[in-house]
Amino acid sequence: MRIGQQPGGDGAHGSSATVLADRFTGPGLPSRLMRRVLAYIALTKPRVIELLLVATIPTMLLADRGSDVNMPLILATLFGGWMGAASANTLNCVADADIDKVMKRTAKRPLAREAVPTRNAFVFGVALGIGSFAWLWWQANLLSGVLVVATILFYVFVYTLGLKRRTSQNVVWGGAAGCMPALVGWSAVTGGIGWPAIALFGVIFFWTPPHTWALAMRYKEDYRAAGVPMLPVVATERTVTKQIVVYTWLTVLTTLALVPATGVLYAAVALVAGAWFLLMAHQLYAGVRRGESVKPLRLFLQSNNYLAVVFCGLAVDSVLGWDTIGSFFG
Repeated sequence: MRIGQQPGGDGAHGSSATVLADRFTGPGLPSRLMRRVLAYIALTKPRVIELLLVATIPTMLLADRGSDVNMPLILATLFGGWMGAASANTLNCVADADIDKVMKRTAKRPLAREAVPTRNAFVFGVALGIGSFAWLWWQANLLSGVLVVATILFYVFVYTLGLKRRTSQNVVWGGAAGCMPALVGWSAVTGGIGWPAIALFGVIFFWTPPHTWALAMRYKEDYRAAGVPMLPVVATERTVTKQIVVYTWLTVLTTLALVPATGVLYAAVALVAGAWFLLMAHQLYAGVRRGESVKPLRLFLQSNNYLAVVFCGLAVDSVLGWDTIGSFFG
């Protein structure tokens, strides 16, 4: 559940924890202990969890719009959400260990290089999931804890074990797991799920395919070797980039659907950032149509910036608490 990784697109590079672990090559217990600790951290895919921060904080601020920032609740929700995301990512590593060994960019993951026993990784992942549920139930409410558990189960069983190796639409439906921080954050504040939370869920849901398919275009040979039928593996570049444009439009339109619940600052940010994101998607499609050599990884990286800008705009707008645009019409 991250910027930099959505279902099917596990990040363009190895995790930072894995890179650090590779540096501890000296002899002695401290080095071995540090490598082991960093290997467990790498299982959680730390970079992936950035999406948790980007999605959860603005959602919680919007849910409590115009009020004093409840920092203790935000921090508690982030910690519980981190444990949930770490659980899902660890169990994903367990299920995908065979794939990770084949794909060049994932070959250094802990289970792929046997730095952590599979059984230990499984227990670690389950323990994180249980801890996440208990923590959120205690610090927020039962609904938040249940939503985190549902996210873990969906990501592991529906996406990883069910969809990923069977359909080219895997990231479309599997991406729902990455949207859950919006629902968790909203429920932690309100105890329920409101329509703005659903709109934010939709933003991430529609953003996931263009973000992930752009990465998969760059690494499609990796996916082909691993037997994962990502859309760029089974379809032409023209088809893929056309779908990227469609989902980019849906993403931008969904951000605008949130405008009635926000102020002019968010509306301006969503419009400008949306135009920029659409321009990049259309440029990629146009390049493919002209038969040019395109760089899809650029769209992948910039899509991270797009989502961060939109959600940061939402956070600032919510803290300022200016009159909502919807109030002018209601």
